[in-house]
Parts: sequence; C-alpha cells; structure tokens
Amino acid sequence: MTAWLAIIAPAWIAGSILALLSAPLGCLVLWRRMAFFADALAHGTLLGVALAVLWQLPMGIGIALVSVVVVLGLVFIDDERLPADAVLAVVAVSLLCLGLLTLTQLTDQQANVLGFLFGNLLELDWADLPLIAGSVLVGLCLLIYIWPAQIKLATHEALARIQGVNPTRQRLFFMGLLAGFCAIALQAVGSLLISGLLVLPALTARLWSKSPKQMVIVSLLIAQLGVTLGVWGSIWLDIQTGLSIVLILAILFFMALILSKIIAANFWSTRH
Repeated sequence: MTAWLAIIAPAWIAGSILALLSAPLGCLVLWRRMAFFADALAHGTLLGVALAVLWQLPMGIGIALVSVVVVLGLVFIDDERLPADAVLAVVAVSLLCLGLLTLTQLTDQQANVLGFLFGNLLELDWADLPLIAGSVLVGLCLLIYIWPAQIKLATHEALARIQGVNPTRQRLFFMGLLAGFCAIALQAVGSLLISGLLVLPALTARLWSKSPKQMVIVSLLIAQLGVTLGVWGSIWLDIQTGLSIVLILAILFFMALILSKIIAANFWSTRH
C-alpha cells in the first residue's frame, strides 16, 4: 500500500490543487458563456506544445504564443454574419488538427501523443508540486482580483459599463487566465479534456445551487471528488488519468441531472 501511495499521492495532490482553480473558473466560464472559447484554447495547447518542441522552447512559451494568436485571430475574424459558437468550433478543430500534425510529423514526440491528448497525472512526482501549487496560487490571486468585475459583466454588461467596468480589459484578463489554466492542466487531463474539467463540475453544481457562492462551493466539492475517484480509477482500470477523471465527472453530472429530474417530477405530481 505504501508503494502505491508513493506513486499516487503526488498525482492526487496535484489534481486536488488544480481543482481549486478549475472549479471557480469553470463557474465563471458558464456565467460568461465562454465554454466554446475555453475549448478552443484547450485544443490550442496541443499546437503550443508542438511548436515548443519543434523550436526547442519552454512549453509554457509555446502555449502562451498560441493563446495570443488565438485571441487576436478571434478578434480579427469576428463577423456578424457568422455564429460565434460555430466560429469557435471551427477554430478548435483547426488548432487540434494543426497540433496533431505538427507533433506527429515534425517532432519526435509521436510516442507521447496520448499523454498530450488525455493527460497523465501519474507521471508527476513530489518535485513538480511546488510549481503547480505556485501557478494555481497566482491564478487564484488573479481570479480574486477580477472576480467582482467579471460577475458584474456576467450579470448585466450595460450596467457594468456604467459602473466603470472595462469589458475589453476584463475579457483579456479572463482569456489570459484561461490560457494559463490550460497550460497548467495539460498534463492532468490533456488537450482534449481540459474543457471537461472546467465545465462539468460547474454544470453539475448549477443543478443543485441557488446562489453563485453556493455554486462555486458545490463545484469545488464535485471537482475534488472527480479528481480523487478519477486518479484511483485510472489505476484500477489501467487507463489514462485524464480520461478517468473526466469520465467520473461526466457520470456525476448525468446522475445529478437524472436525480434532479426525478425530484422535480415527484414534486409536481404531489402538487397536482
């Protein structure tokens, strides 16, 4: 048991630390209706990794470069004739294809593709935890700083403008925070599943919450439960850690959805 804990404990702690940022950030993604944008950025991390390997740069720099290009590109291609969600879907697919193509054809990382796509927390050791904890702490500090303005924009943008909130600046802050989270979460759940780690706990919490504060707390609990069961499940089932975590979160969401519908149906049947 001690030998197992030596392998699992760093992954478990790293995932739990990451959930401290993913839960409130995921709630904000839902409130700001930016799930598609988060998905596009998540897929962009794969291209960032590929370019970093190709140009022999630190991985964070590659991801940052791609994130900046994605944000500027979305501003450039913004067109009233095109639905925003469709444009973001196209961007996400394009980034994923470019990333896979670069990674498999122009670098020597073919053997690591599955890890980049689905993550592998079990490769982390104790020496990696301070960097993850420090990065999450910086992300949480930035999130706390922009939180009041982001809530105002999510609630009523016109009123927020009157109160002195700059939507463009806040959007850039939020996009930068999302890009940073994607870089941190890449090893945990991989490029394909980052948006699942962000959205699923918040979506599940929304079914059982009556206030924003309650939604953040419930989302945090669900994220921690998903990480814990996902890490142990990846050992028992011998599958990628990211797959296991997001699969657990998806199961929790559908269970909560079904249960909420059953409760609602019983409530209306007793009323009538």
